[in-house]
Amino acid sequence: MQHYTGLDVNSKKLMLSPFRVDNHFTVSFYKSKSDILYLHDFATNEHINCFQAVMKKFGVNFYEALNIIAKDFGLIEGENDIKIKPLSVQPLKETESSRLQVQIKSYTNKELEWWKQFGISVKTLKKFHVFSIEHVFLNGELKFTSSEQCPIYGYYFGKDKNSVEKWKIYFPLKENYRFLNNLSKKVLQGYHQLPKTGDLLVITKSMKDLMAMYEFGISAVSPNSETLFIDDKKLEEFKKRFKHILVLYDQDRPGKHNMWLIRKQYPELNYYFMPWYLAKDFTDSIKMVGVENMKEYVNEFMSNYKFK
Repeated sequence: MQHYTGLDVNSKKLMLSPFRVDNHFTVSFYKSKSDILYLHDFATNEHINCFQAVMKKFGVNFYEALNIIAKDFGLIEGENDIKIKPLSVQPLKETESSRLQVQIKSYTNKELEWWKQFGISVKTLKKFHVFSIEHVFLNGELKFTSSEQCPIYGYYFGKDKNSVEKWKIYFPLKENYRFLNNLSKKVLQGYHQLPKTGDLLVITKSMKDLMAMYEFGISAVSPNSETLFIDDKKLEEFKKRFKHILVLYDQDRPGKHNMWLIRKQYPELNYYFMPWYLAKDFTDSIKMVGVENMKEYVNEFMSNYKFK
């Protein structure tokens, strides 16, 4: 990991990502309960092991990554071998979770109008603990300040056992990255707002989409990242609570790829993309056709779709 990222795996500080243009310190290392070293990117919420690091660095698949590692470390012979000595790395110590703190402000009319274009009301924002943010502090240091050109929203998930506030910060107008968070992979957005039972549960890819679905009377949850999925224990719980489960991800290359992976593992679930004549996801479709037209589409879908 240290060889391919160029970062000190023992550092307790946040560092720049080695995989993208990063103007802020947003990555750090940790070890899982099974003693596997991961690089956590707080901006994208990716959890990257050493093999995935090589895949990202060179744009190769898993098999090709293994060959690169084996050749670089002299484990196999091959042309243009790069002979290096194994790195001497001290055991990584447990580190505290990064502290994200915010200063909340009142929503401006412009901000509320921005949410309204997706059919999301003030009442729903309050229900899902979504706040307008003035300042964002990372480990006690001021990092971001809201402006009209760059509004900031915060999804609040309470405190952990160490009284550390758990936030997912959303920068909707940023181009290079849009999220910063200190959540665990197990966090399931929308979970605490679900009814006890229901006919349909949608598993989607964002808090914004699930809030819009809530406005249409649809129960939905979302993993903390599009590259993650619900663990088996939670999935079994949902199968008991809901008659049908539908996976709805973006109609783009990453969304289709992730859904393909999920479908291979869980063929018993229902799967769906927004149709080609709408936008790639639920909220952008609302923005495109309007709330009333989207209601008609949802009603038609619910009437005609053949659930498993």
